[in-house]
Amino acid sequence: MNFLAHIYLSGSEEQVIIGNFIADGIKGKSYQNHPPGIQKGVLLHRFIDSFTDSHPTVRQSTARLHANYRHYSGVIVDILYDHYLAKNWAAYHPQPLADYVQDFYELLHQHYESLPVRTKRLMPYMIADNWLLSYATVDGIGKILSQMNHRTKGRSRMDQAVTELQEYYEAFEQEFTEFFQELIAESKTKLASL
Repeated sequence: MNFLAHIYLSGSEEQVIIGNFIADGIKGKSYQNHPPGIQKGVLLHRFIDSFTDSHPTVRQSTARLHANYRHYSGVIVDILYDHYLAKNWAAYHPQPLADYVQDFYELLHQHYESLPVRTKRLMPYMIADNWLLSYATVDGIGKILSQMNHRTKGRSRMDQAVTELQEYYEAFEQEFTEFFQELIAESKTKLASL
């Protein structure tokens, strides 16, 4: 799953949200150097990634992309799944997406000092281009995929994945919807156990 799903699955505890968001920048056991809430967020993030990567429905989605994008297929599916979450946001959360995203950006500012350098570098771009809200449109996803392709110096060709998104739009959406219901339940259980 990508940024929006990780944030959403964190619940409402601020430190868990921050920990889940910054988890990719925290390696090994160094998460133990952070406050308990952030530790929970990191562990939740790792659980979500592991659960997602091994799930048969997600593998079905990535298989559709594998011939063209190889090991980048999983990254692309994470981004596409965030599109369906953003597009159907009202089915998952009572707060409008634009307000939810703005609240999250405010949370980043409030916790700025505890963010890893990697996140501090990413944050201005994320906020300026409003990545999380842009996930709701196919054009927005196209821009995100182009930025990812640029980061891989064109090797990933992720910018071209909008073609598959449009061609298999309903199939990806159905797979996301089935999988995400299960992920929500599993994430709640995991969070309660941390």
